[in-house]
Amino acid sequence: LLLAMHYTADTSLAFTSVAHTCRNVQFGWLIRNLHANGASFFFICIYLHIGRGFYYGSYLYKETWNTGVILLLTLMATAFVGYVLPWGQMSFWGATVITNLFSAIPYIGQTLVEWAWGGFSVDNPTLTRFFALHFLLPFMIAGLTLIHLTFLHETGSNNPLGISSDCDKIPFHTYFSTKDILGFIMLLLP
Repeated sequence: LLLAMHYTADTSLAFTSVAHTCRNVQFGWLIRNLHANGASFFFICIYLHIGRGFYYGSYLYKETWNTGVILLLTLMATAFVGYVLPWGQMSFWGATVITNLFSAIPYIGQTLVEWAWGGFSVDNPTLTRFFALHFLLPFMIAGLTLIHLTFLHETGSNNPLGISSDCDKIPFHTYFSTKDILGFIMLLLP
């Protein structure tokens, strides 16, 4: 929200507004870097989550797996439109990838491509659209996560690793406190 307040969805002012956030807003540089690096770390966590799903055969739970795939695609769309925002422009590679993805959607693909671009380049209406999507899609991700969890708990899979449920026999201090501190330190490392 703080980043959104200082951003200008205009092709000639986008980069300048991001530079302004980093230079003139108190801790703006920190907020922007936490946003970007936190998103990258989130993707690492998601890929580990998917890898664990492959290893433990979670793809056999079709509804849960398919909502997870939709979640991943929504997350990638959020990251994609967010990546365009600071630059106010896009590489031909990025434009080709998104155009090919959209055009592959049956029935609405062509219309979706024309709506997304609004022309042949990233102009002001397109940048405004991307800004709105980057703000709204995380709420859609939150809703899809609830659906994902609903399907997960329908199958009773609340313990996918098969860890012993009497974890109260493990003393909190030393085991859990060390684990949490180590995880927090790993998150803060550059």
